[in-house]
Amino acid sequence: MATYAVNPDAVAHVRALIDKLQYVLDSDWGEVQPSADAQNAYLERHSWAEYAAWHLGLTEGANDETKARYAFVCGDLRRVHRSGLIACVYRAAEWRHKKVELAAHELLQHLDRTAGIGG
Repeated sequence: MATYAVNPDAVAHVRALIDKLQYVLDSDWGEVQPSADAQNAYLERHSWAEYAAWHLGLTEGANDETKARYAFVCGDLRRVHRSGLIACVYRAAEWRHKKVELAAHELLQHLDRTAGIGG
């Protein structure tokens, strides 16, 4: 099984997007998560660093500037999706990637506080 490190640049990027209110609260992650074609199109117009900033996990042992290096995408490459953060928390927890799980959970809590969700 692959192991992952937390991508601190992505955590900072996602937090900044949340602070700028660049998020979607209600979406079906299965419908809005970026497809392989959307990711390829994004990479044609953006750097690998910009692509990496959407992925909360870095696959240990994978080469930089390959799609295999980046895991746990949480946005549609324009905005953060609450459903994407939930998916990251769930997937990371399911496969026992505790550091990624906790990073995604903290971002989800930050989004909820920013959006006034909860009480």
